[in-house]
Formats: sequence, C-alpha cells, structure tokens
Amino acid sequence: MKFTFKNQSNQPIGIKKFLALNGISHRMYSSLKKGQGKINFNQAEVLPNQEVEVYLADEPADPNVLVSHQPIEIMYEDANWLVVNKPAGLTSVPGPANREDTLVNRVKGYLITQGAKNLVPHIITRLDRFTSGIVLIAKHHLANSLANVMLSEQKINKEYLALVAGGQLAQHGEINKPIGKVEDQYFQAVRPDGKAARTEYWLVKEYADYSLVKIKLHTGRTHQIRVHFTDMQHPLLGDELYYGPLDRGIKRQALHAYLLEFVDPFTKQTLHFESKLPADMQKLIANN
Repeated sequence: MKFTFKNQSNQPIGIKKFLALNGISHRMYSSLKKGQGKINFNQAEVLPNQEVEVYLADEPADPNVLVSHQPIEIMYEDANWLVVNKPAGLTSVPGPANREDTLVNRVKGYLITQGAKNLVPHIITRLDRFTSGIVLIAKHHLANSLANVMLSEQKINKEYLALVAGGQLAQHGEINKPIGKVEDQYFQAVRPDGKAARTEYWLVKEYADYSLVKIKLHTGRTHQIRVHFTDMQHPLLGDELYYGPLDRGIKRQALHAYLLEFVDPFTKQTLHFESKLPADMQKLIANN
C-alpha cells in the first residue's frame, strides 16, 4: 500500500522522527529499511511542504489462523478500517478454547472473499466473549499503529450501556480504583497493587431492582466495567463470573458497546458509530 505524508509544519524534521509522527513505529521503520516495503525519500530531513512516499508490504495470512466464513455485521468499511457489530457469545480472538470460529477467523474469511491483500485483522477495541457491540478493526500495519497511539492517548471514545443490579445510583459518578488479577484465578478485582483504572457512568433509568447506566471508559483494563460495578455492589445482570444476578432473564453479562467515535488519522474526519441494544437487553427493559 502507498501512503503519502506531507510536512505541514514550518520547520524541517528528521526523516525518522517525521515518519514516527505519521504512525511509522520504530519496528515498522526497521522493516522498511530491511526491504519489507520502501521509503521513497533519500534526504536526512523533510522540509516544510515536502512529501514522503511510503510503500508498505502486504500482510499475508497467518497459516495458524483458521478461516471461518460465518457472517459478520459490517457497520463501516474503507481501505483502513472495518467496524463490525459483534454479537454476544462470539469470542474476539482465537485461544485455547476456540481456534476455529472467532471474530478474527470470520474477518479473515471475509477479507479472503473480498480479495484483500492484507489478511491479518488487527482488533483494536476488543470485547469479552459475552459482551456485544461495536468493534474497531485495523486492516493493515499502519492503521494498527495509529490506532494504538490513539488508544494510548485516549483519543478513541468508547461508551457502553449496562444493566446493573440494584438502584439508588448517583446520576453521574466516577470510579477510580486500581484493578489487578487475582492470583491463580481467572477473574480480576479491585486491589491496591493493581493498575490504575477509571470508569465514568451516568444513570439512564432506574427500574424495580436494577438500573440502566451509560458508561465511558477512560482506561482499558481487563473486565474493567464488570469489576468496578461489582466492587460498588452493583454487579451486571447475568454476570456469573462477577457475582451478578442470574435469575433476571439474561444468560450473559448485560453489557453492550453501543458507541465508538474517533478522528480518522488518514482523513482527519470524525467517524461516529452507534449500535442499538441487542434483543436480550431490550426484552429486559420492555418487561419492566
């Protein structure tokens, strides 16, 4: 793939630094210098208004990742991004329990069907198996690099809707508590030696014995929403791992990634996506 970058500052910039500012990581730069692609520029510095052309090598399919042709719900696609609406129950990436039919396997099958040259899906906003909603996927090396920078700088806005046990939640609140893995266990917990974690929420509506909340993540710890709300004594409905009520008519944690928004680093345009609540969560609300 060919990419053209222009120095829009009024100062010369060293070529390596200039490329880094445009998402070419140190590792990617080393690969380009070794012939896995090409930098069409032979000067030490990039002058104001000068352009640099970069050709990235295609990413061939990983033979260890199996192909699935099961359907995916595509919300948006261009040369750099794929945005899909993941159903609850579909694992995001292959692992010991499922190597044949995960979101990655399905996207690989879709890309092959489309005749794509880059066949390695890079999952950017990964969701737990039983969490439904919007997932952002980078279609090549550079998009993956730029998306990871946006994540680290908190420039990808991710919002969720959840049904949590109990009521009397504040109209708006923040949870700032570190999260870490419980030794010899699968689950996470709030613990003083954990990593910093910040969750912001708004009460949308209170029902008889549970509440609908909108949630924004400011960090991306494993199971962050589930851990924080369990620590508040408001576990998610259906969340067996984190002690949520299992008798409310939903068979998985009631969590849906409903909103994704970011400024596309390629086009500088804001991309905004919303996904409506899935049927199982809608049914709970309709019955109350």
